[in-house]
Order: sequence, then C-alpha cells, then structure tokens
Amino acid sequence: MPGQVKRLKKSLYVLKIAAIGIAAGLCNGLFGAGGGMIVVPSMVHFLKVEDHDAHATAIAVILPLVVVSSFIYFKNGYLDLGKALPVAVGSVIGGISGALLLDRIPSHWLRKIFAVFMIAAAIRMLL
Repeated sequence: MPGQVKRLKKSLYVLKIAAIGIAAGLCNGLFGAGGGMIVVPSMVHFLKVEDHDAHATAIAVILPLVVVSSFIYFKNGYLDLGKALPVAVGSVIGGISGALLLDRIPSHWLRKIFAVFMIAAAIRMLL
C-alpha cells in the first residue's frame, strides 16, 4: 500500500507539472507572453517551490516556448525582425541584470514585485 500511495503522489505531481506547462504554453502561444505569469505562481502554489527557484525555472521553461512560438509567428508573417532584434539585445542585457539581482532580493520582496508587475499588466490589458 505505501508504494502505491507514493506512486499515486508522484503521478499527481507529474500531472500538475504537465498542466502548468500546458497552461503556460497556451498562454504564450495565444498572447505572445505570459508564460511566466502562469509558471511562477503555479509552481509556488501547487508544487510548493520556493520563489527564487520558481522564477529561475520559469525562465528555463519559457525558452523553448519562445523558440517555437517565434518560429510559428515568423512563418505566418507576424514577426518584424527589424523591431525584434533591437528589443532582443535589450532583453539580453535586462535578463542578465535580472538573473544577477535575483539572488539579492528576499523572497517576500520578490513576490511583491512580481505581484505589482502582474497587476500592472492586468490593468494595461483592461484599459
């Protein structure tokens, strides 16, 4: 019995991970962004992952989403490389800065900062 319970818990954990991935991929594919807004709070809430680990994992998870979505957007004629490349350069600089800062920000502040960005994004979408 204990082995069955352990396997069931592991199966449920894998299902939660898959559901988070599907939701993030769907959000990224539909809106061109937002995968991190799904992955981070879902990992913290449903998988009990620490904030810093959830943010770092979200970045790793989003990379393949971005590659696949970008290819499809480019193929369908939606991607303007003249605009995308300069933004990409700035994003690399910002990504490096953010990754270096992540270690210096306490979890409670990280959660608050992330919440402010999520609220700002929601307000922007509603207006």
